[in-house]
Amino acid sequence: MLIASSLYPCVAVACLGLAYLPSAYAWGAAGHEIIATIAQIHLEPDVLPVLCDILDPPSNPSSQDPNDSAHLSASRPPCHLAPIAAWADKVRRTPGYGNTAPLHYVGALDDSPSSSCVFPGSRGWAGRRDNNVLAAVTNKTRALFGALGSDAEEAAEALKFLVHFVGDMHMPLHLTGKERGGNGARVTFDGRVTNLHTVWDSLLIAHALRIVPSNYTLPLEDAAGVEVHLRGAIYDPYVRRIMHEGFGAGVGPSEGAGRFEDDRWLSCPTEEERAAARRAKRSAVWDVIVSMLRFIRGWLGLGYGDNAGTMPSLGQVLERWWHTTGDEERWDSDGLCPYAWAREIHELNCAFPVWPPELDEHPSALLSELAEEHGCSCSDEAHDEHHLNTAAEHDDMHANSSGTPRPHPDLLELDTPRYAGRIRKRWLVERLLAMAGIRLAGILNALVAGDESAHLSTSL
Repeated sequence: MLIASSLYPCVAVACLGLAYLPSAYAWGAAGHEIIATIAQIHLEPDVLPVLCDILDPPSNPSSQDPNDSAHLSASRPPCHLAPIAAWADKVRRTPGYGNTAPLHYVGALDDSPSSSCVFPGSRGWAGRRDNNVLAAVTNKTRALFGALGSDAEEAAEALKFLVHFVGDMHMPLHLTGKERGGNGARVTFDGRVTNLHTVWDSLLIAHALRIVPSNYTLPLEDAAGVEVHLRGAIYDPYVRRIMHEGFGAGVGPSEGAGRFEDDRWLSCPTEEERAAARRAKRSAVWDVIVSMLRFIRGWLGLGYGDNAGTMPSLGQVLERWWHTTGDEERWDSDGLCPYAWAREIHELNCAFPVWPPELDEHPSALLSELAEEHGCSCSDEAHDEHHLNTAAEHDDMHANSSGTPRPHPDLLELDTPRYAGRIRKRWLVERLLAMAGIRLAGILNALVAGDESAHLSTSL
């Protein structure tokens, strides 16, 4: 646990606390289920029955009347995607699925919001190559397409992972490794100690659910295509609001409300744009090679001696080449481009910023700072696997009988007009949830029914 510096040893501060802390995941279960519900609303009519058959194969497929399935899908969906949306979080610590933990996030070694956002920068990605959420979205899409109509069990698992990973990819803090995606950054929210990751995965959505206008507790008029896919969940009014104010004709009081630019959300860079990106990366590698040659010329007395600097090692050249070539080529195509989509979302960590600049002015709030101060280290592999709870949070829960949290002036409060207020005013969380739902629906429509399915299969 994280406890004030001078009174407790390293073990109490950070290291052993990771062994027994409760979990925190991207968007929380509610966020993932909201994304899946929005995606289901936007599926083509013939797609959902196919997905439901994958998740719960019929005992006698040959006896099924396709017309019955179409009618059932129009009047009452044969299943809901929301219940499977958080499955990948539930199994990640069970036998056989431990290796999936790194697939929920991606982090660049040079990335350090809010001062510097690079994706990935010259040193590339942390962790093993292609062992991250961007590669996982492409790989699970491929796996689902390959298993359609042949291996129901493999298809079902790929579908459950894909529904979840598309959601993870749209949570900005799952795209940075700094302080384990914000899990190691202590803050307060409404006076209570938590961490930046939890603010984004749970607390902002929980607040949004509480302030939904009462008219959204009732079914929307002329919105049967929305209502049929709701299942009486606590977040149904929130989904109605997103669908009405975000996709419909109604405009709410929020600056970000109104019709979303959903026609742009499914677009990917053209081949010409990807070729230009490849040329820029080759240029970056060439710059390192030129620096090496200039150093050699100076060392041999052939000129440039005063400006030769430090010679880059062959390892640096290879590292630059390895980490800055081919990622988009492996992950992105004309119809599916998780890297391009995530790059814009990652920019929010600095541009909004999701990562408050003031947080770096509170070193006592950062796990890495305290761990370094006490001479211990904790594995970066955890990222979002652990909700880095603190003794202060425990104190808050037992502060007094009235439930009033103890003051923590050393920590940054985020439930303020300047931070949480701007997020709500701009409808930032709602836009990200909707964007994830639209993209998930686009992928599933293309795989199962759309004209893009043939193109998607070849491009993958």
